[in-house]
Amino acid sequence: MSVLDKLKQMLKGHEDQAGQGIDKAGDYVDEKTQGKYSGQVDTAQDKLKEQLGGTDRDTDYPPR
Repeated sequence: MSVLDKLKQMLKGHEDQAGQGIDKAGDYVDEKTQGKYSGQVDTAQDKLKEQLGGTDRDTDYPPR
């Protein structure tokens, strides 16, 4: 069983919270890099949410 499969099992039923955590982590990276990599961060957030079954992007889309 891969690490991703284990994460999916652990997050089952908590997809919304996982999505919020991904958003929060991305916002933190954007803050620390002063938005320099916001496009890449947004792409990474979307892919993580897709992989982990998180919710759709919040209302902060399109990227800043």
